[in-house]
Amino acid sequence: MKILVLLIFVHMLFSGNTGDEPKDRTIFIQPLRIPLSLSANFGELRADHFHSGIDIKTQGVTGKEVVAAAPGYIYRISVSPGGFGKALYLRHPSGYSTVYGHLDRFTPEIENYVKSRQYEEKTYMITLWPSKDRFHFNKGDIIAYSGNSGSSSGPHLHFEIRKSDEEIPVNPLLFEFGVTDNFRPVIEKLCIYPVGRGSYINGKNKPLMLNVSGGNGNYHISSDNVISINGEAGFGIKSYDILNSTNNKCSVFSIVMRIDSIVVYNYKMDSFSFNESGYINSHIDYESYIREKAFYEKTYTLPGDRLSVYKDIVNRGIYSFTDKKKHQVEITVSDIHGNRSKLTFNVRSVNPPENSQLSPEPDDATMMPYGRNNRFISGNVSVTIPAGALYDTLWFRFFKTEAQPGMYSELYHLHNKYTPLHKAFHLSIKPDDIPAGKSTKLLIVRLTDERKKIPLATSWDNGRLTANSGSFGNFYVGIDTIPPSIKPVGFTPGSDLRGRESLMLRIRDDLSGIKTYQPEIDGKWALFEYDQKNEILIYRFDPERIRKGTKHILNLSVTDNRDNIRTYECGFEW
Repeated sequence: MKILVLLIFVHMLFSGNTGDEPKDRTIFIQPLRIPLSLSANFGELRADHFHSGIDIKTQGVTGKEVVAAAPGYIYRISVSPGGFGKALYLRHPSGYSTVYGHLDRFTPEIENYVKSRQYEEKTYMITLWPSKDRFHFNKGDIIAYSGNSGSSSGPHLHFEIRKSDEEIPVNPLLFEFGVTDNFRPVIEKLCIYPVGRGSYINGKNKPLMLNVSGGNGNYHISSDNVISINGEAGFGIKSYDILNSTNNKCSVFSIVMRIDSIVVYNYKMDSFSFNESGYINSHIDYESYIREKAFYEKTYTLPGDRLSVYKDIVNRGIYSFTDKKKHQVEITVSDIHGNRSKLTFNVRSVNPPENSQLSPEPDDATMMPYGRNNRFISGNVSVTIPAGALYDTLWFRFFKTEAQPGMYSELYHLHNKYTPLHKAFHLSIKPDDIPAGKSTKLLIVRLTDERKKIPLATSWDNGRLTANSGSFGNFYVGIDTIPPSIKPVGFTPGSDLRGRESLMLRIRDDLSGIKTYQPEIDGKWALFEYDQKNEILIYRFDPERIRKGTKHILNLSVTDNRDNIRTYECGFEW
């Protein structure tokens, strides 16, 4: 039997999936005509998702020339107040596509095409699918100019390479277009997790976090930290990588863990699909992220984790320390350029602590298996958690407290915010009170520990308010009867704006959020860009649509998600 197990391990060690390496690594050039410097890499750990491309610095400004990384045609154009903002999608003969996001503007030909369609459909937010012979570019042709649009937090270019057939992002650094990296990754911390109520780390049934010593690729645990484990345990690390010419901390490309020289865990961030990006909440220590905003990557998986970047895993990366022997653990992290760092430490398998007893299963919670639909009902609230939403079996806790001023239901405490979800759960609440004529103004609100109100997209269903939420927490029925606010920025009604290129207004809503805005100049729909992160509407004066040197009337109506409407009118001269 021992020989059979050994053969299985050897097979897994040498026959693991090495990923889809590109046949030609030189088919793309870098998409900017400036020295290449990255602020984020592929697979970087983000809130609720893995980063699907690389972020290229633009020297702190907008307007840098963006070029086609390979010959191809534009198959999609997207303009949005959030997300990638203004973005172009090119398809190439190689079977790959490239994406260019957070742009400031397109080339004039594309810009005119987009603007004409926006005016036709009377909307700023638009997605277009031009025919493949409409916009064709050679490698190195200018296609746009870099910007800060959408949800970008600063000027940069978001660049992706995807497999065209399934729109699956692949790591752009698998290709050679000028990124250099001579630095080894840095390992900062180690975390050891008990798996189950009967496991003990240094005599305690709770995670143990340890600082790591060393450098230049070799790391260890201080000799003062003796690690003893009884039962099943998993490990995790906090690490980062730095590339040449930048101080930004990027994510590592691969993590391999060996116990007694046998590979039990192998993670390689070469490609993933968008529908599995949410598995990041299982891949990381989610509770540490919520508490500390720190990313610990676990070297073991939860039962419901289906992330495809795990290549060779034995028993989900969990090891049973029950043989009373000493074991060597080795965790190697690498970047995509082959620079490696290794953390090595010893673990001693020991007897359980004296008088240790399994903690009892909670009698104030409801068990919810991770692989099926689960439902909880209590009074006026019901929770439906779909199959695939939980990563592991959950002991669901619930309690409620009295309504506070401004609440139209009790405050419902649904489990806790430290438990990750892969899919949203469905929440239904029957209000305790419905103000006369105000039923359409009610909505479900999540209340954070910091008293921040997060509105949920809410609808009525058989006398109950219903919504979906991507996280557990505290919920109640609130009300929004206040319309959005509209304020001019940098001008007053009747201003002479001749010589200016644009006018701006700030639109805000205090709870449910902006749903739509309808702008007109001189009675005709006008194109106002919506900078959602800064809550600004921008109209760029267009002499083809309004007459220069004359007075004009601006009318704007803004509607929130509870259909409260604010209107604004003013004159100006341009």
